[in-house]
Amino acid sequence: MPSEKTPKSHGRLSISASLQPRDLMGERPRVKGSWTAKIVTLFPQAFPGVLEQSLTGRALDQGKWALETIDLRPFGIGKHRNVDDTPAGGGAGMVLRADVVHRALRQAAMGTPASRKDWPVVYLSPRGKPFDQATAKRWSQAEGITMLCGRFEGVDQRVLDYHRVEEVSLGDFVLTGGEIAAQAMIDATVRLLPGVLGNEESTEDESHANGLLEHPQYTRPAEWEGRPIPEVLLSGNHAKIDEWRREQAENLTKERRPDMWDAYKGTAD
Repeated sequence: MPSEKTPKSHGRLSISASLQPRDLMGERPRVKGSWTAKIVTLFPQAFPGVLEQSLTGRALDQGKWALETIDLRPFGIGKHRNVDDTPAGGGAGMVLRADVVHRALRQAAMGTPASRKDWPVVYLSPRGKPFDQATAKRWSQAEGITMLCGRFEGVDQRVLDYHRVEEVSLGDFVLTGGEIAAQAMIDATVRLLPGVLGNEESTEDESHANGLLEHPQYTRPAEWEGRPIPEVLLSGNHAKIDEWRREQAENLTKERRPDMWDAYKGTAD
């Protein structure tokens, strides 16, 4: 009985040499000019992930934003589609090759504006500038974004310089790859797009929107486990409610984020 031929593989993963971007819209509508995220990744199957849920998922279904993945593997070198090599100068781990990443970013750039203001190109990197609400707002005002999800020890610096890539970090810690960071940053950005949240005012008083952490929130029942809702919130006096919320926000920021408090006070002064 003849043996069946098995597909070539790299490790445990079968390699599919298709350069076609994976449009995760599927059967969803796509509004003309909708904000689009293009993700260059070795793990396209990781998307949409959590972005398919809740408000971001509903907005995706409605075509208010779009998501595409570009698999880095087919751009690899040789029979095994290698995407990495040993670090120049020695050292542990592997580094994503400049020529491989260049071809993927060049494909991602097709049909996008050349201006980095209109279309940022971002590498998710622990050495990048910390991601914050201001960055999310800036990205939401662009036409879309391309995100490069790193793996291994990083990416050849030459391709980052060549493509004028912005390096951004989710926080002062190291992840195994950029996919989780990309989803977090996209979520923070997409919720700022017009019509995604429904109530645009909901973004005005939340944490980081005005330089402060958000005030505490309460809802029914009026008393729970012997803990009542603060009386001022039930008073109907909106001026006093606003004053109370501002005081709470300032106190929380001063206590939990002295760095934010110093920046806020400097701006106020």
